[in-house]
Amino acid sequence: MGCAMAHAQDNDMILNRPYADTKPFHFGFSVGMNFQNLAITNNGFVTTDGQEWYADVSAHSPGFSVNVLADYRIAEHFNLRVSPGLYFGNKVVRYLNHWGSPDWAEQSHYKQSQNIKSTYIVVPIDLKMSAKRYHNIRPYFTGGIMYAHDLAKDRSEQLKLKDADLMLTVGMGCDFYMPFFKLCPEIKFCFGLKNLLERNRPDLEDDPSMMRFTQSVSKIKSNMVVVTFFFE
Repeated sequence: MGCAMAHAQDNDMILNRPYADTKPFHFGFSVGMNFQNLAITNNGFVTTDGQEWYADVSAHSPGFSVNVLADYRIAEHFNLRVSPGLYFGNKVVRYLNHWGSPDWAEQSHYKQSQNIKSTYIVVPIDLKMSAKRYHNIRPYFTGGIMYAHDLAKDRSEQLKLKDADLMLTVGMGCDFYMPFFKLCPEIKFCFGLKNLLERNRPDLEDDPSMMRFTQSVSKIKSNMVVVTFFFE
């Protein structure tokens, strides 16, 4: 009898927006945070005066993301989603001289840093693969590509990054069916495919003390984690 009562209560649960997933098209928007990182490959370049600099990302600051969404229903469990938007973010690159000493009076000969701010226009294209709906929740996975163009203008600092990037993305989330909309928290991992290091630096031709940082790096790729809340 207890099982029968539990089954009855289970069936009596109110389904919010029961036909939301049958629409061929729907739209929405999202807000969220992004955490930007750079995968830096150092090459061990040694300057004429014996300095050997290594770069890495020492600090991350959470950035802000805002997108609009267009969703096309391909089949019962598959949707094609396009969500152009803006990502604002920041990362701090640290440079250490391998042969330097923290006890030196002139610390710029031992360590330096660079604050890289980014304002990306992004165009993610994702295939959403959803599980079967259970009451008012429906988990899903995503996979796709994302084009990103950085609007921030780099000054003549140690490293300069190219404006355009292409990323592979994978993510997961869950649809929560509310009375008037769907709330979809999602986490996405983005992996850059291009080498973003700008090696052509005519602005540093007469400044070898700055050019040495570009010479010490062979490759820079962008990685990103994006936490998003979709309202659909």
